[in-house]
Amino acid sequence: MEAKDKQKGNRMKRVYVAMSGGVDSAAAAMLLQRAGYDVTGVTLRLHGYKDRPGICGSADDIEDAAAVAAALGFPHRVMDLTEQFRGQVMERFVEEYRAGHTPNPCIDCNREIKFGALFDAAMAEGADYLATGHYARVGYDESAGRWLLLRGLDRKKDQSYVLYQLTQRQLAHLLLPVGEYEKPAIRAMAEGCGLANAHKPDSQDICFVPNGDYMKFLERFGGLVPEPGDFVDRQGRVLGRHKGLERYTTGQRKGLGVSAAEPLYVLGKDLKAGTVLLGRDEELFTDTLVAERVNWISVPGLDAPMEVTAKTRYSQSEAAATVEELADGRIRVRFERPQRAITAGQAVVLYDGEKVVGGGTIV
Repeated sequence: MEAKDKQKGNRMKRVYVAMSGGVDSAAAAMLLQRAGYDVTGVTLRLHGYKDRPGICGSADDIEDAAAVAAALGFPHRVMDLTEQFRGQVMERFVEEYRAGHTPNPCIDCNREIKFGALFDAAMAEGADYLATGHYARVGYDESAGRWLLLRGLDRKKDQSYVLYQLTQRQLAHLLLPVGEYEKPAIRAMAEGCGLANAHKPDSQDICFVPNGDYMKFLERFGGLVPEPGDFVDRQGRVLGRHKGLERYTTGQRKGLGVSAAEPLYVLGKDLKAGTVLLGRDEELFTDTLVAERVNWISVPGLDAPMEVTAKTRYSQSEAAATVEELADGRIRVRFERPQRAITAGQAVVLYDGEKVVGGGTIV
């Protein structure tokens, strides 16, 4: 666990633990309580889905979190952030698809909700720290005078990618206790403590698209009506008809409905022309990207290009690259080896060994 003080004057330091109802946040609360912190569990109500168990912010998750708090003997509360979640995550999800991008709503939720509205509320109410069950760690660089975001020790579960937008103020008031453990050890500790959610499955779906049918969500929630158009190749030849730009993302092969002598993949989309560009797998590789909405963590910014490793999707392994800061605040990342299916709307996250250097949204 991060070496942060557990007492403030003559009192134990107060920590609000964001409890999703899952085992990771339950274990985070348990570890902090054992370490001597004054723990309060907080579960967020994010949407109105009451009949879909196992999704973040659902009614059963609230009940599971409350049961853990009762079993461990610390207070628990529910914070209703449905309006903020709707406006800053769900509506942005729709607008990103309208713009031809493939967004990552979990990153938006972390920025605007967990480490935005919840963090601000915790600090305003006198908490010393906010804690979550993310598999990452917080450190401090004495020589640079900067708080650091570090990978979780369990590299298979490392979630530093989705936390790259954390600020120095947030990191100074953040505890990530499960980042020091591997997932099996966390489940074993929860089971040993008698917690009912010790073996609760991890949530896999986008919480507001629990059945994975994001197009139905875009149509029902966002009023988006997909407009058919042409599949084309680089020479502009029409290869077939598509069912709406929003149904396709870079690198997609399945569901195209186009007959060809070799497999075809989505290379990109042209919003003005309403076309989807198709091509061969090798055409998906590129060595350069530009990103905006950049956040720096281990450094305040760049005066010169920096060698890093970088990845453009959560499930990817990072690859060697060089990053430079552009005059308009955006960054350009050049990979030593071309990367496959770099997608607008996803995040590129930069690493220096264990440290997260920063990241941004790919444009």
